[in-house]
Amino acid sequence: MRAASPLPEPDEAARAQSAAVVAAVHRAIDAAGGWIPLERYMQLVLYAPGLGYYAAGARKFGAQGDFVTAPEMTPLFARTLSRPLARMLDRADARDVLELGAGSGAMAAGLIDTWRAQGGPPVRYRILEVSPDLRARQQARLAAHESVEWIDALPERIDGVVLMNEVLDAVPPRLIVRDAGRWLERGVRWNGGLQLEDRVLADEALRAVAQERFPPDVDYASELNPAAEALVQSIGERMQSGALVMIDYGFPQHEYYHPQRSTGTLMGHYRHRAHADPFLWPGLSDLTAHVDFTAMALAAERAGLVIEAFVSLAAFLVAAGIADELAAVGDATSQAFVREAAAVQRLVSPAEMGELFKVMLAARDGDGIVLPNIAEMDRAHRL
Repeated sequence: MRAASPLPEPDEAARAQSAAVVAAVHRAIDAAGGWIPLERYMQLVLYAPGLGYYAAGARKFGAQGDFVTAPEMTPLFARTLSRPLARMLDRADARDVLELGAGSGAMAAGLIDTWRAQGGPPVRYRILEVSPDLRARQQARLAAHESVEWIDALPERIDGVVLMNEVLDAVPPRLIVRDAGRWLERGVRWNGGLQLEDRVLADEALRAVAQERFPPDVDYASELNPAAEALVQSIGERMQSGALVMIDYGFPQHEYYHPQRSTGTLMGHYRHRAHADPFLWPGLSDLTAHVDFTAMALAAERAGLVIEAFVSLAAFLVAAGIADELAAVGDATSQAFVREAAAVQRLVSPAEMGELFKVMLAARDGDGIVLPNIAEMDRAHRL
């Protein structure tokens, strides 16, 4: 059952929406014989057509939503990112950008406007968005940008840059448990309400992966995300030239599966507050898990890509010139400068996004991504 929470209560319409999501989950549990893995639960509450968090009409981004992503915080993020992306596009066979999960469309608008103002690389900007609601919002925001098109599946051939900003954390993972030497999978059953329950892990391949990654000889629960790994590998296999840019919160494997992180990384976001209750207002609350960047690197390498860099978000933005973009705002005493400086501080501060968020760059055949001063900050050797 959902525990009582001090978080803001949703209004009557939102409560009805959440009740419809719970009913859909209940039906899925009954159809599956009384239990579904947590991965399936997350797929339903996040992506069920017309019901899930990313598929219904609730506001997700910004002050009135549940969280704020970097492109919504400040236009300087996209302007700064445009610099290394332009270098990557210059080295690809086509100046195309493919953004997965484009959110509000702020990143796309910022990049295209920056390149247009600077006479930068002409691009075809494609967006692959699984949420019909978000696609509609993106289309409204980007209506004046004739270079943008929306696609429904990964292209068979990719040349250019693939951009994933806070996408991998939203791919539902499997949650595996080792309890007194027994291997289990965490899932959801119905017992007068939604309830977590661990059952014997039937997938031997997944068990082998967990056994390899989990710390030995302790009870432990954490996520594995074969779906996210498959997505990265599939992109890599299609990429003939160019680079894949992954921006997300997470850790290399030795930190992800640290003995002290024994309950996993699954978390919810509701009204700008983090919580640990997967049953808090299903369909209204976002659910995510941190990214295992070592697993993503290995998936990219299986597809023949080369890991060019793995750095903190702060290091990446500083190397890419965010200080110059901030200085270009103008008078340091103006309200505009103070506002943007506060946002930049959130992006680069180790206590905010600067250290938890990472940037991984993977290229086809070591295309040589050039970013000044990035080598001295690269952490790829720690993967």
